[in-house]
Amino acid sequence: MEYWLQQFIEILPDGTIYLLLLFLVAFAESLPVIGLLVPGSSLVVFAGFLVLHGKCSLTLLVAVTTCGALLGDTFSFWLGFYYGSKLLKLRNFQKHHNLVKRAELFFVDHGGKSIFFARFLGPIRGIIPFIAGLSGMSGRPFSVYAVISAILWGICYPGLGYWGGNSWQNAQSLSARFSLVVLIGLIATVLHYWIRRNFKKD
Repeated sequence: MEYWLQQFIEILPDGTIYLLLLFLVAFAESLPVIGLLVPGSSLVVFAGFLVLHGKCSLTLLVAVTTCGALLGDTFSFWLGFYYGSKLLKLRNFQKHHNLVKRAELFFVDHGGKSIFFARFLGPIRGIIPFIAGLSGMSGRPFSVYAVISAILWGICYPGLGYWGGNSWQNAQSLSARFSLVVLIGLIATVLHYWIRRNFKKD
């Protein structure tokens, strides 16, 4: 084990406190505005990498990060549903007006699918559930998309770090490839939507 990694592991807390921190990372990344400041996905990938060095178990890590992501999305949705119009007037939201507007357009175009894809797209991860709540989306379809995306995120991102092996560089490379796959899937979905919409007009 590299010296820097050994030193880093030694300063990390153990047990429940460590799991609570990972939960809070996944939860905070799912919140509007706050999520922009938290590199949750990268930290969770790194946590998966640390499993190989005896820090936590992969099963616990997956369970904790999945719960954090799901509860974060749900809380973001709840904030939008009950307090969305008031929160948008706050200065922190005003500073990110363009991002909020892009998230609104993305949600309008793709509805429930936007909940799924946003989970894997950093800048709008915490905004889309908020916009869904603000727009009055029904809780049931939101929950379906949120649960599926949170489970996949909670498995994939710790898994990328774990399956990267003993090299952090390999884990980063796998993470980059996975992000590319998600991006390709998003582009395919947008293209399909565009073709259907224009075909119907004709």
